[in-house]
Amino acid sequence: MRLFRFGPLGTEKPGVFIHEKYYDLSTEIKDFDSEFFERGGMENLREILKTKSFPSIIPDRFACPIHRPSKIVCIGLNYKDHALEIGADFPKEPVIFLKSTTAIIGPYDDIRIPRGSIKTDWEVELALVIGKKASYIDEKDAMDYIAGYCLHNDISEREFQLERGGTWDKGKGCDTFAPIGPFLVSPDEIKEVHQLRLWLKVNGIMMQDGSTSNLIFNIPSLISYISQFMTLLPGDIVSTGTPAGVGLGMKPPLYLKPGDLVELGIDGIGNSFQRIIAFSK
Repeated sequence: MRLFRFGPLGTEKPGVFIHEKYYDLSTEIKDFDSEFFERGGMENLREILKTKSFPSIIPDRFACPIHRPSKIVCIGLNYKDHALEIGADFPKEPVIFLKSTTAIIGPYDDIRIPRGSIKTDWEVELALVIGKKASYIDEKDAMDYIAGYCLHNDISEREFQLERGGTWDKGKGCDTFAPIGPFLVSPDEIKEVHQLRLWLKVNGIMMQDGSTSNLIFNIPSLISYISQFMTLLPGDIVSTGTPAGVGLGMKPPLYLKPGDLVELGIDGIGNSFQRIIAFSK
């Protein structure tokens, strides 16, 4: 299944994409939120779709396919080529940081440069969505906790992140810094999650072109590891890292500016794009 959310900001509705058509599920499903996943929403929806029909639509706007996750957990330096390009050692354990949920926007919404920013960067990432409560789980069981996968652009302000002291969160959680979607793709649609191509272009120029086969820590190990330190709740988003080709790693570094167009995608998960706009209140 491919789930999506659509409509104007603040009034989004849930939908499903089947046989190349979009359908409005709002008469049957309240939203794709923590309650939906906690109550077995994915399995229930499969049964509903066998017996009920829904109106087809042409979405005017796509939103993040998950409504109000409790947290976005991100993994840093998790691609071998990315660690090499910025001169970092491979981490001995996963690097965990949190990204503010107020950073979430739709997959085609504008990214706003923060006030005072001169080093806003791009990062295409494969994100997964947790389907049930996960605490101290074994790696062998970890894949059973995944509701689906999403495309995520982990926008990062490198000066805020690396030069302002403290943790990385300062440069990761700015408003509009988490375009996610358009789809939540169920695991059964992905043949091999560790063999997916992911790419990103800026103004039509390919910047990132990598593969999840290059992950340092694979997906089941990440879910198990994170669950040792915090409980993952249904609907939580885990973003698994970015491959080489970020602006920080270029010589000289290259950063986003108003007017730029960022396009990105992952095989089997979907594509998105965002325009870069200047800061305004």
